[in-house]
Amino acid sequence: MELVTPSIGLVFWTTVAFVGVLLLLKKFAWAPILLAIKSREDSIDEALNKAELAKNEMARLTSENEDLLKQARAERDEILKEAKILKDNIVNEARVSAQQEGAKLIEKARIEIENQKKAALIELKGQVSTLSLDIAERVLGNQLADKAKQEELVSGLLKDVKLN
Repeated sequence: MELVTPSIGLVFWTTVAFVGVLLLLKKFAWAPILLAIKSREDSIDEALNKAELAKNEMARLTSENEDLLKQARAERDEILKEAKILKDNIVNEARVSAQQEGAKLIEKARIEIENQKKAALIELKGQVSTLSLDIAERVLGNQLADKAKQEELVSGLLKDVKLN
């Protein structure tokens, strides 16, 4: 039973050794260990704060990017709207110009046709007057003697005449 119950001297020296080790640890090891733990705790807090700041900055930048995208889309829509209006104006101007040019060409063609018609009528009148004079000469040349003979001569001459 000696093995189970320690002697008083063993307990004393074990206690003295334990207290001595405890004092040595407190003086040389405990302060540096606590200092290292405190330093590590501070660096972790600082990293968490920086992470929170980075998260807030990222949220702010995301919000700004969304605002910029909305603004860019609005500007794009405005530019497209202006371009459509400009295109419509150009198309309308081209249509009006084409209609005016077409009307001018039609009027010019109508005037040309009218002029050619007048020229043809003048030429026709000249031919008719020439033919009338020829007929009158022949009728008068046959001495206006008989009325029936004159009518027969006029109708015969008219059959011989060809219009150009």
